[in-house]
Amino acid sequence: MQAPDWDARYAEKPQWSAGPNAVIASLLESLPPGRAVDLAAGEGRHALWLAGVGWEVTAVDFSAAGLDRGRAAPGADAVRWVVADVLTWDPGAVDLDLVLVAYLHLPEADTVDLLTRAVGWLRPGGRLVVLGHDVQNLTRGVGGPQEPAILHSVERLAPVAALLAVDRLEQVSRTTPAGTALDTLLVGRRAAGSPPAPVPR
Repeated sequence: MQAPDWDARYAEKPQWSAGPNAVIASLLESLPPGRAVDLAAGEGRHALWLAGVGWEVTAVDFSAAGLDRGRAAPGADAVRWVVADVLTWDPGAVDLDLVLVAYLHLPEADTVDLLTRAVGWLRPGGRLVVLGHDVQNLTRGVGGPQEPAILHSVERLAPVAALLAVDRLEQVSRTTPAGTALDTLLVGRRAAGSPPAPVPR
């Protein structure tokens, strides 16, 4: 889907709950606040939550309509809202404590290229957190995109995990009103003294 398609969806109705995903909240709630980027932020639910617990957050998405919903929410002034394509956006010369990528689904090569760049934005010890629909969700779970080529898996995220000190790389289950959904989770830290991640060609 392109930006106009998402603009139309957001203009019709809110797409997600106002609060953060439970897995993401459990992973991040105990971390000391720092500088974060929420890539493909949508309506900004994670960016708003992070800002509410003290993070300095930039929310990036190519849908102006989605970010407008976020801007209208309580606490929105604490978030920097950026309308941009995550495939080409760059934060500049900053060392981030966190890059969050929740439910962004792109062709595998684009996903690996983007996440590889994101690793390079992290300070040593900074975290990359990626959560999205697992490809096995098509046959063993419910909901989510139905295009196998854009879904995650442990194997598909392995090239990115190889750039990190990995805390978790696994398939996780999520309870929904329609049943159990399957996601892929990657949590890793940029190792101290490690060189920047290579720039994809």
